[in-house]
Amino acid sequence: LLLQGIVATLLLTVVSMGTSTILGFLVGLGRYARVPVLGVVLRVYLEIFRGTPLLVQLLFVYFGAAYLRLDAVSVFLAALIAMTLYQGAYMSEVFRAGFESVPIGQREAATVLGLSRFNITKDVVFPQTLPVVLAPLFGQYLTLVKNTSLASVISYFDIVRQGQAIIDQGVNSFDVYLVVAALVFIISYPLSLVARALEKRT
Repeated sequence: LLLQGIVATLLLTVVSMGTSTILGFLVGLGRYARVPVLGVVLRVYLEIFRGTPLLVQLLFVYFGAAYLRLDAVSVFLAALIAMTLYQGAYMSEVFRAGFESVPIGQREAATVLGLSRFNITKDVVFPQTLPVVLAPLFGQYLTLVKNTSLASVISYFDIVRQGQAIIDQGVNSFDVYLVVAALVFIISYPLSLVARALEKRT
């Protein structure tokens, strides 16, 4: 059961990493572009998803989909949507800060050379942004690994939920949760080491 839980946890973690990174990049880029109407919409998104607990968002997406009779929204998909929207909001600030860390003189010089706005972002800004954002991104990935345990409240059979299933069979809860905590640590610790190494390198 715990092995199945580890696989489910890793699946949700890896897919959420990809989707939240893409969303965070797009939102961060949108805020960096400073388009008036788009900026307001993105700001509302950030305020909502950074200002409410992930647990509430998980319940809202899961039961909201059931209320709207969206049968295609499985437990995994509901957890993925909530995790993506929540984590993407935080990652967008990482990307936005990275974009804005590039000196304005770099963009001005590229403009004088005749580069388009798209090429300036792709060839000048982004390559200098990437080394800056890598360490904070891995810090967010570490948080994401730990947040996946909240998906157990909507009956996603991650490692925590599987641990509860073992406890329901009469096994001592302390022993089970001790093993669960150790397994989560084994998953998250390498990410912590990578984040620390990247931070020192930066």
